Amino acid sequence: MLVDLALLWGTAFLAATFVPFYSEVVLAKLVVDYPDWPWLLIGVASVGNTAGACVNWWMGRYLLHYSDRSWWPIKPKQLETAQRWFQRFGKWSLLFSWLPVGGDAITLLAGILRVRFAVFLALTFIGKALRFSFFVLLIEHVI
Repeated sequence: MLVDLALLWGTAFLAATFVPFYSEVVLAKLVVDYPDWPWLLIGVASVGNTAGACVNWWMGRYLLHYSDRSWWPIKPKQLETAQRWFQRFGKWSLLFSWLPVGGDAITLLAGILRVRFAVFLALTFIGKALRFSFFVLLIEHVI
């Protein structure tokens, strides 16, 4: 079981970074294999996914000073639009950092806009834990 949990943590971690990856397949299999441990699986997936989001936060916080380089992937206009959006919806948008499209950008923006790490961590974890809880409940009711 320890190897399975490490695999779940790793896939959840990768899925939260800019690497195109989905941890739901692994989580669904483990829910079937370990039906008595749903909260452990939710916890491991949530911690791994939040840790991956922390990488994005760090990148936003510390790599922005390279924005004047030619290889920087975000254009100034795109960054300005994204910053306005984040400032409009505020730190509470971190509850939606689990979204498959845009979730990684939210966590990156939180770093760029210097959202306090403790606030970032709490809101991101809550959103991701709710998502994985819903997913596990769905899997349990389908099988």
